[in-house]
Amino acid sequence: MDERLRFIARLLEGQKMAPLCREFGISRVTGYELFNRYKEYGLDGLNDRSRRPYRQANKLPFQLECAILGIKKEFPSWGAPKIRDKLLRAFPMVKPPAISTVHAVLDRHGLVKRRKRRRYKATGTPLNDAAEVNGLWCADYKGEFRLGNRQYCYPLTVTDYRSRYLLACDGASSTKADFAFCTFERVFKEFGLPRAMRTDNGTPFASSQALFGLSKLSVWWLRLGIRLERISPGQPQQNGRHERMHLTLKTETATPAAFNFLQQQERFDHFLDVYNNQRPHQALGGAYPGDLYTPSARIYEPPPEPTYPFHQRTVRVTRCGRICIGKRKINLSQVFAGQILGLREVDDQVWQVSFLDYDLGFFDADEDRVEPGPNPFAPENV
Repeated sequence: MDERLRFIARLLEGQKMAPLCREFGISRVTGYELFNRYKEYGLDGLNDRSRRPYRQANKLPFQLECAILGIKKEFPSWGAPKIRDKLLRAFPMVKPPAISTVHAVLDRHGLVKRRKRRRYKATGTPLNDAAEVNGLWCADYKGEFRLGNRQYCYPLTVTDYRSRYLLACDGASSTKADFAFCTFERVFKEFGLPRAMRTDNGTPFASSQALFGLSKLSVWWLRLGIRLERISPGQPQQNGRHERMHLTLKTETATPAAFNFLQQQERFDHFLDVYNNQRPHQALGGAYPGDLYTPSARIYEPPPEPTYPFHQRTVRVTRCGRICIGKRKINLSQVFAGQILGLREVDDQVWQVSFLDYDLGFFDADEDRVEPGPNPFAPENV
């Protein structure tokens, strides 16, 4: 707008159109158009104009929109599919609008009631004390801190619950799942697989937007046969052994912090060796965690594809988190992208969706999304 005002002001001062257009980098056609708009509309003519076309070939006719609203007024409980079928009978000579167009008309006039979807609320899972080594591992991110170069560091730590053995302490620049996958895959290859994994409800261990708080990382753990344990929100003492290790980690490696990630990781590696093999642990009767820990007998290997012998069919979830059956696209969650699910018809046109041994929810012939069922990971009293 400022450039246009300067252009018009220079013209009004008597400057020629051609050299002025070259100076402003526009064509003479554009220059004359701006000048004519100014002469006709004044300063308002220099504002940006709408690029909306004068005609819209596919725009729904006004009469048809009124017919849709009339049917909805007569039958308030009818939805877009039934209203479209009614239009087909009432106006067979007119090309009928799509169901989505009918729904858009109703929505535009405030005639669509949106159902509130139940959001997942973290409640924690049943917690068990592991009596043997590798029966339970604990994982968490030590609270972020700044390095000397002003970058944030997020240490990802993994410990064995029974022996207190520190399996990993890796500094990361964020809590994104990609880094966590690399760390856990390395730990699984070196130490084997645990029976269960205990975490909090934060990223990347859980997701508040997915079914039952599952994340891509926790779905991978389930595929590997690792049971999930999550502490209750706001109850860090339920993972007290791991949190106590974090206090020692902070004191010995991050107060003060190193200058960069390479130097900080060197501190973490030194702390891991001292903590496991040189530092007596009072809760272990003065023994070192390395004296008690032995690698797991469960060897890490890519899990086989799940089978569902008691389901009518199996489907693979798309990359966008949908179940595709024919032309239908049923929304599920992106955390299951690429996973194979089982479908079982439990009632007339009502299908139950299962992942491994867990029943996730249901969908029917009308709803194009999976409604969650009872939470299979919640405590029994919830």
